[in-house]
Amino acid sequence: MKKLLTTFLIVALLTSCESKQARKERIEFEQKQNETEKAEAIRLEKVRIEQEETDRIEREAQLEKERKEKELYDMYISNSLLTGSTPYSKYYGSNSSCSDYGCSQIKVRTSNSDVLVIIKKNDKVVRHAFIQAGDGYTFSFPNGTYQAFFYYGKGWNPEKEMKGGEIKGGFITNEDFGKDEPQSLYNNVLEYELILQQNGNFSTRPSNPEEAL
Repeated sequence: MKKLLTTFLIVALLTSCESKQARKERIEFEQKQNETEKAEAIRLEKVRIEQEETDRIEREAQLEKERKEKELYDMYISNSLLTGSTPYSKYYGSNSSCSDYGCSQIKVRTSNSDVLVIIKKNDKVVRHAFIQAGDGYTFSFPNGTYQAFFYYGKGWNPEKEMKGGEIKGGFITNEDFGKDEPQSLYNNVLEYELILQQNGNFSTRPSNPEEAL
């Protein structure tokens, strides 16, 4: 009993040592701390709500993008052009013929894929034509050095942007780009048979839209 009384007196003495000013400052500090914690909780909740809204908007945008892509896919997956069509005539002009002395030809046949053939001279497009799978087309032009590029694919979308939006028109799936070495043609005929498989009659080198178009 004596020991317990001594402990009580010490605790009471320690408690009474806090002055009114110290108590006031302590209470103010605790209030400010509570207010700070409450403000931080409110801020974090606001951040959470804003992040949820951002995520929702991004999800909806992604779903809308996928919906539009599927809509375009369904619209153009079976679309093809007639052999000899020049879908880029707005940019490169139509194909002219050459039948006089001093002319050469490039004949292209394709088997299992639609292809857009682009013929360049000095890095400038001088001829281009769409060729349906299983069909062929003949280009004619004055003698010179020309390079052939091949843009394969399925489902022609006339509104698809290519080369960063510089031109419109492209395949929606199974895209592939190839090219041959520059060829010097003088009163002769160069023939290509395009087969999208290994061990064809010639091997094209890889290419890309920026180089080919």
